[in-house]
Amino acid sequence: MIPLELDVLEPLGHVVARPWADAVTGMQVDSRRIEEGDLFVAVGDGAAFVQHALARGASAALVPEDAFSALAAIAGEVRARSSATFVGITGSTGKTSTKDILFALCVPHRRTVANEGNHNTEIGVPLTVCRVEDDTEVCICELAMRGAGQIEWLASFVRPEIAVITNIGPAHLEFLGSLENIAKAKAELIDALPAGGIAIVPPEPLLEPHLHRDDVRIERVDLEEPLPFRTSYDSRHQLANTRLAVAAARALGVPLPGGELAVEFSKRREVERPLAGGGLLLDDSYNANPVSMRAALEHLGERAHGRRRIAVLGDMRELGPDAPAYHAEIGRLVAELGIEHVIAVGELARGYGGEWVATPDEAAARLREELRPGDVVLVKGSLAVGLGVVAENLS
Repeated sequence: MIPLELDVLEPLGHVVARPWADAVTGMQVDSRRIEEGDLFVAVGDGAAFVQHALARGASAALVPEDAFSALAAIAGEVRARSSATFVGITGSTGKTSTKDILFALCVPHRRTVANEGNHNTEIGVPLTVCRVEDDTEVCICELAMRGAGQIEWLASFVRPEIAVITNIGPAHLEFLGSLENIAKAKAELIDALPAGGIAIVPPEPLLEPHLHRDDVRIERVDLEEPLPFRTSYDSRHQLANTRLAVAAARALGVPLPGGELAVEFSKRREVERPLAGGGLLLDDSYNANPVSMRAALEHLGERAHGRRRIAVLGDMRELGPDAPAYHAEIGRLVAELGIEHVIAVGELARGYGGEWVATPDEAAARLREELRPGDVVLVKGSLAVGLGVVAENLS
């Protein structure tokens, strides 16, 4: 982190500092991750771990009056001192993968910082910004939201110069009510751009009413155009994400690969693992909504190459009153694709058809009983369903 003097912290809450410390050089909210010189910010019940953080080498600890505001203020101070180019990425689906792809494009050529895993909310985004050093050239911030105004708030301290919106889909309908409102909330990222900024968007009619700024360059990306390099993956939706990342890389002036691009995707997002007897596990258990579920099921067919397919599918959460209809729509898709065996987990998942169980542990047990050599297995559902245990139990 770009060093910050302790007096920057004092208006934010109670500061406990080592006698010799006059600045902090990193920030953590988990005392177990503290390194020498860090600032420990006590979030939630974190005040109980102040002494642990100091014992591990923290220069100071902050018990804030308002944790989210304090984290944002600290990140904002780091951002103000940085000469890096900041990229903001949001969207209903694909934002984490697009971040991972853009990071893979940038890191061979630029000193680059990007979100770790799912550090994309009120805590994670400030932690990402506070990993920026004096020599950082690019900072990629994935921005998540569950309601109106949240992207605007995150962008207020990230201050992106390049904005990427991956798509608009029925995620968080429970909180926003309509696809139009989702598009408006995502477009807060474009509104946050400075004059001369660049907005990279897909061909999405719902975004068009928000692409009105004359002082911002709008780049509409053709999601079907050929890529100028090979990739270590071939799913259609990831190739679409790659085209958006390529547009961002070009905006950054980053050279594109001459051969194959290899990407390390975040945990439980399209992680492929071989199974005994020539089978394959597609672990996409981190999250799900109707758009990403459709893409994953279609990808399951593409990866099966004639082998038997098993889909372990959990509820898709936060879809509002139309949730049963969205689950029934996925059930029709499962039937159209002819997926040989479905294990549905959760009440809403009854709409998928196939075999139904109530819990992830039951799903894991049934999958172990059902699995045959050569099967290709997809595990996907909303994070709250907890299907990670299903994939873990196949090791």
